[in-house]
Amino acid sequence: MSSSPPSSARDRFVELLRAAVRENTLVKLTLGKYRGADPSLQNLFVRPVTLKSGAQLAFLWRHATRDITKNHPPAEALPELERLIGTDFLDAHLFTATEKAQFESEPGRPPRLKVSRSEATAPSCAASPGAAHDRPKTHLIRADAPWLRALGVTNERGQPREGMSDKFRQIQKFAELLTHLLGEALGRELSATPPSTAPVRVVDAGAGKGYLTFAVAELLGERGRVRGIEVRPELVELGNRVARDHGFGERLTFVAGTIADATRDPCDVLIALHACDTATDDALARGIGAGARLLVVAPCCQKELRPQLTAPPVLADALRHGIFQERQAEFVTDALRAQLLEWAGYHTKVFEFISTEHTAKNLMIAAVKTNTAPKPLDGPEAERVREFARFYGIRRQRLAEQLAFGF
Repeated sequence: MSSSPPSSARDRFVELLRAAVRENTLVKLTLGKYRGADPSLQNLFVRPVTLKSGAQLAFLWRHATRDITKNHPPAEALPELERLIGTDFLDAHLFTATEKAQFESEPGRPPRLKVSRSEATAPSCAASPGAAHDRPKTHLIRADAPWLRALGVTNERGQPREGMSDKFRQIQKFAELLTHLLGEALGRELSATPPSTAPVRVVDAGAGKGYLTFAVAELLGERGRVRGIEVRPELVELGNRVARDHGFGERLTFVAGTIADATRDPCDVLIALHACDTATDDALARGIGAGARLLVVAPCCQKELRPQLTAPPVLADALRHGIFQERQAEFVTDALRAQLLEWAGYHTKVFEFISTEHTAKNLMIAAVKTNTAPKPLDGPEAERVREFARFYGIRRQRLAEQLAFGF
């Protein structure tokens, strides 16, 4: 490990970042200790992505209650990052295929830079000038994972099969988001969890073919006990066979059933992605009842409230159009869910899960349990939820009913 002179710490870090982008060795960049003007902003995460328009740097701006993702070409991204490092963000961590670099700055103290070789670096990598360009991109979920191949996502060379590139990117994005959310909810880094720690109990309600269920089990390793719930018996059989064939053992199982039938056995994490209409509410209610520290849902087909919605007079003309009615129903449904979760004792974020160019079902609600009990039914927090419901003419809603929250 080496340290640079204080006067050159920031410039050297920026130079390392620019070289990583230029040589295609960047894995990720994390900026922390935010001291800028936006009181809700916490971190910035940057990673390379390849889109139809070419190579881009994906910026994930993490706020207190939402995440915002923006893609930028390197020529635009690098000057912006250089402006932020050491000013708005006092800390920066750079991970490349060959090095790890940490920049730290504190008021009243000289900035510091520590650089070390990545554990994954092979001695032969530096010997070939073109090796950096030929090196495969690093993913949280290995592209050559045997279960990805067994589920038809990748081929024998660890490359996405035809028509599965978007699914592969979705799996990687989900793994990245879940890693951060698990750390926030459970208060520990996954890589640092000792073997003696109680396992993380995860329920994936509506697991489908199990792509993301397997991703969770892969992320948690021996620390996890993951159960996928799926109504279609052929998919339950497939998931259990692949899990058994590829060494997951008892830490990953699939069971037949609906989300509404899911047991209330205690769990730490409840996941329900693309559960249709009120099935999302069923999943959230099951997670709350099970004492989950983290709830992660990606809603779709928000149909329940649409017949109830009464257009405020100022919106009546606009809402004569069906597409606007549909989008309003989506907004009102998910906004109400987020408010109910806050009332129930969760800190809630609503953000874009993955770019709309990959899937239209891209909204994600993540809720982290706080140390407080649900708010009083007659308190000001509950009244604000009721005011929202009254404004849109809502008389009943599935999650509210299951939480015994009356409008």
